[in-house]
Amino acid sequence: MCVSKGIAAARLMEAVTLGFGPLGENRVQEAETKAGLVAGAEWHLVGRLQANKAARAVGLFSVIHSVDSLALARRLGRLSGEAGRRLPVYLQVNVDDDAAKSGFDPTDLEACLPEILGLPALAVVGLMTVGRQVTRAEDARPTFVRSRQLSERLRTAQPLLGAGLSMGMSDDFTVAIEEGATVVRVGRALFGRRPGPASND
Repeated sequence: MCVSKGIAAARLMEAVTLGFGPLGENRVQEAETKAGLVAGAEWHLVGRLQANKAARAVGLFSVIHSVDSLALARRLGRLSGEAGRRLPVYLQVNVDDDAAKSGFDPTDLEACLPEILGLPALAVVGLMTVGRQVTRAEDARPTFVRSRQLSERLRTAQPLLGAGLSMGMSDDFTVAIEEGATVVRVGRALFGRRPGPASND
């Protein structure tokens, strides 16, 4: 996936024309400003979703990678049902118990997973995680290993959980792929460095 935050619509149109995609945005507002300018793009939300923007997200994104609470899953399930669609989502997990990261605690996710999987308007295609902020890609491997192992364990008990693993960014995506990533979120490596702090790219 091409993380497109901070990239002008004209450059994104070039990327889509060349066959790159889907496009991943961190914020609903930024995606809304670009969606009408980039014909043929498929949009994914990779950043944290505020509950008050959930309805707009359901109307805009093909996939949401950052469902980080039961309350948000319930809201998206209701809104997707009202919109007459089945929304693919990833459940964001915080396998490192890192206070700086969003996501389900693995134990909490295990407890509420049956309810989430029972929401008829959501298709839970897998888990998403954010790797550690490290200087060497190899140092992010334990996060990806734990995410893969959690996915395998949860799917043993709950086979409706998809096998997708959205993990890995510009600095560590090769390690994430080695550990089973099915989606990597790459921005800076494709478009160059953008102003501001890096996140989900």
